[in-house]
Amino acid sequence: MQPTTFSDLEIAEEMAEAARAAILPFFRQADLETANKLADGFDPVTVADRAAEQAMREVLARQRPDDSILGEEFGEHKGTSGRTWVLDPIDGTRGFISGTPTWGVLIALSDQDGPFMGVIDQPYIGERFVGSSSGAQLTGPHGTTALQTRKTKTLEQATLFTTFPEVGTPEDRAGFQAVSEQVKLTRYGMDCYAYALLAAGQADLVIEAGLNSYDIQAPIAVIQAAGGIVTDWQGGPAYEGGRALAASNADLHAAALQVLRHF
Repeated sequence: MQPTTFSDLEIAEEMAEAARAAILPFFRQADLETANKLADGFDPVTVADRAAEQAMREVLARQRPDDSILGEEFGEHKGTSGRTWVLDPIDGTRGFISGTPTWGVLIALSDQDGPFMGVIDQPYIGERFVGSSSGAQLTGPHGTTALQTRKTKTLEQATLFTTFPEVGTPEDRAGFQAVSEQVKLTRYGMDCYAYALLAAGQADLVIEAGLNSYDIQAPIAVIQAAGGIVTDWQGGPAYEGGRALAASNADLHAAALQVLRHF
């Protein structure tokens, strides 16, 4: 009897379920233990972060032992397949420890050209945003729907998201502010949920800086599958981290890029 073969998307869904089970018992718990990764500044990590990544790695050990893994909490595991699973067990740990549901589990599968499949999972709300070569969809409490970015053409009509008002370096902040001054609405504190909402047609732009690859690879795959564009601030690939510009369509991307290229 041949062993059952699961698709990459099925494996990603299994990982997302495992991460949900590991994380939810800790969310909004008053006695949650939090450690700081930085000597100067605040970059929190919790037992939930570590438990979720470990649960996902256990799935991969069973289902995709030849693939590489890059995770925020446990680093890199070298495989032989030429493919890498890029994991952020809780993107938005500051939001997680504050009780807001803007954090999420990020899962991407990439090769030498970048991510080609991604999952943004919000366990508490029960929403899962998935993007692949087959398209993009949201599965949640209200069923399953296709994801499609919206057609906003100008900055003056756009809604812009980011996570922190103090985006990156002073130069990064100046670039963000230059775009923010031209849009209709700017919203802060969104973590990875900003990218999910862009893919769902609820927002037009996400601009961030100082990212790691595990922060952006899953959002890239989801947004691109939904019809959007994600690059760095010069129009190049963003999957290695750094500065990122996510836009709902080519016209809006070009308009924002024209501003950001000066920074």
